[in-house]
Amino acid sequence: RDGSFQLNATGQIVKADGYQVQPGMTVPTDTTNVTINSAGQVYATEQGKVNPTLVGQFNLANFANTNGLAAQGSNLFLQTEASGAPTTGQATVSGFGSILQGDVESSNVDIVTEMTNLITAQRAYEMNSKVVSTTNEMLQTLGQLKS
Repeated sequence: RDGSFQLNATGQIVKADGYQVQPGMTVPTDTTNVTINSAGQVYATEQGKVNPTLVGQFNLANFANTNGLAAQGSNLFLQTEASGAPTTGQATVSGFGSILQGDVESSNVDIVTEMTNLITAQRAYEMNSKVVSTTNEMLQTLGQLKS
């Protein structure tokens, strides 16, 4: 999901946090340009060559229940019983999406809505806290009247 890939010291394609993409792909050291087409094929244009060389193929995975995947942070997810087994395949094949080079998933959070929700929750907490304090004071007063 992340899509912001880099090359490590040995020319392998890795995520920003250093994890190698699967299946592993190594780009030649004299590469001047790397392109990825919509089907997920990775091509490297080496210095002094006109035609790019195919260095690998990205595969995609679909899960019956994507909400069942266990989030590990940093856009990493683990398969669980709830998610079911993955169905893997190549991009642009029936049932799989396509790959767009240069596009990175952005946040889907609306900051204004979330701030409004946070303020509403904070005010509800403050009101409930005052209700508990007032109830406690009333019980203390009632306890003093009985004595």
